Amino acid sequence: MSSGLGLRTWGLRFISTTERFSSLPLRDFRFSVSYKHNKLLTTCCSNTSDSKTTNKKQKVIVISGPTGAGKSKLALELAKRINGEIISADSVQVYQGLDIGSAKPSLSDRKDVPHHLLDLRPPFEEYSVGQFFEDTRQVTEEIIDNGRVPIVAGGTGLYLRWYIYGKPDVPKASPEIASQVQLELSEFQKNEDWEAAVQLVVKAGDSKAEEFALNDWYRLRRSLEIIRASGSPPSAFRVPYESYKQQYQSKLSDDSLDDTVSGDVLGETLSQDLDYDFMCFFLSSQRLDLYRMIDCRCEDMLSGSDGILAEASRLLDMGLLPNSYSASRAIGYRQAMEYLLRCREQGGRSSPQDFYYFLTEFQKASRNFVKRQRTWYRNELIYHWLDASKPLEKVLDFISAAYHDQTGNIVVPESLRMKKELSNRKQISMLNSYRSKNRYFVLREDCSDVLDWIRRTQGQNSEVVCESS
Repeated sequence: MSSGLGLRTWGLRFISTTERFSSLPLRDFRFSVSYKHNKLLTTCCSNTSDSKTTNKKQKVIVISGPTGAGKSKLALELAKRINGEIISADSVQVYQGLDIGSAKPSLSDRKDVPHHLLDLRPPFEEYSVGQFFEDTRQVTEEIIDNGRVPIVAGGTGLYLRWYIYGKPDVPKASPEIASQVQLELSEFQKNEDWEAAVQLVVKAGDSKAEEFALNDWYRLRRSLEIIRASGSPPSAFRVPYESYKQQYQSKLSDDSLDDTVSGDVLGETLSQDLDYDFMCFFLSSQRLDLYRMIDCRCEDMLSGSDGILAEASRLLDMGLLPNSYSASRAIGYRQAMEYLLRCREQGGRSSPQDFYYFLTEFQKASRNFVKRQRTWYRNELIYHWLDASKPLEKVLDFISAAYHDQTGNIVVPESLRMKKELSNRKQISMLNSYRSKNRYFVLREDCSDVLDWIRRTQGQNSEVVCESS
């Protein structure tokens, strides 16, 4: 080992440096690693397989994109080409039994290519972004040690941001503090008094609690734990991503930078300071095409006797309520659970109007999520945007060539590049006037099979019927 500090985490070699981030206030700059003697520790990956390339960082491919863009298929075929293994970066696929609604890889796909971080938790347990960071980093190193290529694929932006840049150094609550916070919030949660619980956390010191998603009890509880453990709200702990972003803020403010420069040049510059050689790609189609695909996908999830409604029914049978856990807050599951609760209240009955209202809400929530995903990733400089409408083979050829290229320069050809913004008024107008056009569920009688399934499974003794179905 070289003259580093001798620390090893996930097989990484840590080197002390005081100059790389000298323009940043070190006391505010927090990596997932620690400080020693006022020196900032950054990570540098060692290639233990070849002594001649000891200082060369290992390559990790990240494939993200909005729901329905085809990133899972791309990751699967790429893994076959370059001897890769896939790590899921999907916050819903970690839960057991949430298969259809999360578009979890099939058993045959998992047989063809090893997949990781699927089915880690039952739906009534939480899985945090911090746990994802720890698990993914460990799996990444194991894949590399086995001589294979890590391909991280998924659309959960915060998961990937922490994975690439590191996690904030927030304190972990002791068992005593965790128990105290649970006791403080349990009565509010039992009485479904979300607003009162939010005000408790606001008064404790986190004004941003008012911005939390409705009934996100896990996030509210975690915020209060951090306050009780440190005396400061979560926002007081700076995340590494923000510090990286700060370094390039002046470059971003240059109006002369177009998509090519910001995506290819700045992205590579960011990656140079990270512990792996991250090759990050964002696969997307035009929003109008994505919206149509999402609407069809929602219909597909409702077809058959074991679709997302059956999975949502099992969540209700476990005692979960919509929005009560991360699993039951997931898009599709929340809407399906709310719909089935109304059906159960009516003795297992639903009108066609009720079903179509549920389908419309499901589709709308999914489209809104796609919009938020694209907005999030527009600000992620490290990603190279690829057009999902192009032939899969051409996209595969490009990524495979980029992986094997030794220069470290990634420039997306114009023929494969996806623009981040809408380019003309016609597209904007079509989006503003967009209406769903269903393929299967159009007329009243088209949902008769679904309504019959609801009558058989959501009335009295529904748990017994669901288990036997």
